[in-house]
Amino acid sequence: MNKPEFAIALPFVDLKDGSSIGSNEENLMKIKFTALLSLCLCLVSISKVYAQQINISGIVQDSDKQPLEYSEIALYKKADSILVKRALSDVSGKFTVTAAPGEYTLKINYPGKVFFYKNISVSQNINLGIIQIENKSKELREVVVSGKKKLIERKIDRLVFNVENSIASQGMDATEALNNTPMVRVDKNNGISIVGKSGVSVMVNERMINLSGSELVNYLQSLRSDNISKIEVITTPPAKYEAQGNSGIINIVLKKNPNLGWSGNLSSTYVRKSLNGYLNNAVFNYQSSRLSASLKLRHYDREKKSIERTSVESQNSIFSVDNRVDMNDGLGANFSLDYKLTDKSKIGVIYDFGRGHVNMDINNSSIYKTGQTPDSLLTTYAEHRYKIPANTLNLYYDLKLDSTGKTLSISGNYFSNIQENGINFKTLNTNSLQSTTIRNYSKIDYNIWSGQADLTLPYKWAKLETGAKYTLFKNSSDIQYFNFLNNDYVINPANSNLFDYKEQNLAGYISLEKDFNEKWSAKAGLRYEYSIIEGILPATQTKTKNNYGKLFPSMYVSYTPDKDNVFSANYSRRINRPFFRALNPYRWYSNTYTYAEGNPLLQPSYNDNVELGYSYKNTLSFTLYNQYGRNNYGQVVEFDNGYKITSYQNYYNENNTGLTINYFDTFFKIWETSINVNAYYTKTKGLLPQIVGQESFSVYYTTNNTISLNKSKTLYLLMNFWQTFPYNKGNSLIKGSYEFAPGVKMSFLDKKLQFSAIANDVFKSDRGRGYTTYSNSITTFDNYYDARTLTLSLTYNFGNNKVKGANKSIRFDEKNRAN
Repeated sequence: MNKPEFAIALPFVDLKDGSSIGSNEENLMKIKFTALLSLCLCLVSISKVYAQQINISGIVQDSDKQPLEYSEIALYKKADSILVKRALSDVSGKFTVTAAPGEYTLKINYPGKVFFYKNISVSQNINLGIIQIENKSKELREVVVSGKKKLIERKIDRLVFNVENSIASQGMDATEALNNTPMVRVDKNNGISIVGKSGVSVMVNERMINLSGSELVNYLQSLRSDNISKIEVITTPPAKYEAQGNSGIINIVLKKNPNLGWSGNLSSTYVRKSLNGYLNNAVFNYQSSRLSASLKLRHYDREKKSIERTSVESQNSIFSVDNRVDMNDGLGANFSLDYKLTDKSKIGVIYDFGRGHVNMDINNSSIYKTGQTPDSLLTTYAEHRYKIPANTLNLYYDLKLDSTGKTLSISGNYFSNIQENGINFKTLNTNSLQSTTIRNYSKIDYNIWSGQADLTLPYKWAKLETGAKYTLFKNSSDIQYFNFLNNDYVINPANSNLFDYKEQNLAGYISLEKDFNEKWSAKAGLRYEYSIIEGILPATQTKTKNNYGKLFPSMYVSYTPDKDNVFSANYSRRINRPFFRALNPYRWYSNTYTYAEGNPLLQPSYNDNVELGYSYKNTLSFTLYNQYGRNNYGQVVEFDNGYKITSYQNYYNENNTGLTINYFDTFFKIWETSINVNAYYTKTKGLLPQIVGQESFSVYYTTNNTISLNKSKTLYLLMNFWQTFPYNKGNSLIKGSYEFAPGVKMSFLDKKLQFSAIANDVFKSDRGRGYTTYSNSITTFDNYYDARTLTLSLTYNFGNNKVKGANKSIRFDEKNRAN
């Protein structure tokens, strides 16, 4: 492999069965591992002596002198209102929080409102004694803290977008709220991504969503932004999270439900592209002092037209046009139940079921040339019929070990997806008038099991997190290829196969986080993952094995000189393992002479991410980043004996350096605006002889504006725009595109009824155009996926708006877990 042009010397361990490591390399690896371990131990030692931690304690009671359990105690830095510690009162109303010496503001919330507010100077242990809360509106008014609500917050390892404080993000689904989030881009064709990153994983309430593609989008569209508290953008994930996914994580945090009884919402959406589409969602919530339950139902039925034009210029050339109609429909349900066993423990279950159809009708015309002379014209009509049922089950148990915040969380997960795919196509050679009829059938059975345990141990000297996880992947695929001969379909064994895949991942991590004083904080972690992979072709008993172990370090430093300025630096390493279809050696045919195939020898790619950040008044932020990807994989096109073959290969390294600028503010209390800019330089180097490296400078920017048009703030005008200039990806250059999306939002019936109308891609300018360069050919493409859309959405919220009575057992730390 070529030596990378940019790299950082960090610990790297590669353990492969049957491989040999020279003594010098082995010693070097040991030295690097020892150095990293020493760094972690050094952080522990320094943190113990650097700053003394002081206890702040007290007892919370109501007006009848009864203890108030689960009152939320929050400690903020007085200078900049940054949250330092959060704790809950126990069954006796007692609480204890720890902090370094300094000036702080202590707030007590119950339930969800500030009942107590006090500025304190911390230099020694403080006992505030009995704090009595009067549950009266007069008392509430006395402790209301005035000031502008924060839209953006910068924490040591993530950027936080407070959706509940954003007028622009109300009355929409989660995908639209994500599109309003700084550094996040929602593309209708390529899915969800973080600007400047090559991939992303999505969590809800710290639990990973085991869905992808259209199923993930359909699930997110069933979440209403009114139920979202905040969206966390984690560009360099810490050791606690899986290392899978080259880049970042998006964590959607749902609001804590303080309402007893029933609540929910109904929504219906009409989507007009070239064809019609519909989305319907229903959410039902129930809350009691011990039980929290939620049922989410979703339905979608969408159609659109797409066109793909591809031209391959080589010694032998192809010009191809696909006119396609996509027809997708499905049903889904998500049920979650959370039950409080004792004052310190709870159990929960989350089950998600989705069943969908992904259907396509494709009319393809392909002209084949020898030199400059056309020698054949093939026309193909293909029908693709996919059935995709998916089941996800999550069981969890959470235990509070003591009143200082020590917790243990244990969970088990199961995911299954049995895809049945049928492809029928008929190809006619208009020169010879010969026709070929093919039937392709496949059944792919995915199963994933995992179990994990996480331990959080906040000490006076630092916060320690550690845990372990085991994951088992199993994939069985049965692919059958039939030729239509003598008025019957006859199986073709040469193009049919069985493929079994098994992967085991074992992981463990440790992380330390420390606030040295009011200005300096740091976090460091180390995660180790070991993978055992086996692929089998039963027909030939061919086996491929690959075992490897890797270390994934992460480091963060934050400096806050005053309330207006925050400086940060971080680093993390990630892995991107191939998805199952990319490993399957089976051939997927588009016509008689065109097919795609997987590669069982495909290797994972790795990313090293470095960021330097600055934030001013939580409205303006700058991030200078570098992302170096090694052994990146994707699809490579080759020609062999008249066949066009697309296969997955590890074919390039990529160095990506850029600057992101994010500005988010509200003017005149009626106009909320966000501006995001990403300017970056990309250089790729080919790892295969036919791959030609590329380099380019590009800019992507977006501006979203929401303007209130009346005093009651029930009518809003939306004006959104984005544009991307030409950029490189691998050995491809993608040309620039842009989109203008105006709209309106209205609310009625005390904001229980909400209506929105949004037009996307008004000028039909969101196109995928560009070219891919090989040493012996150039492939140009021009694709349009029916992006111009009119969306009409209606949502009705129902149920309790206030907490009934004076129930004192309401839990503020319960999470509406969703998967």
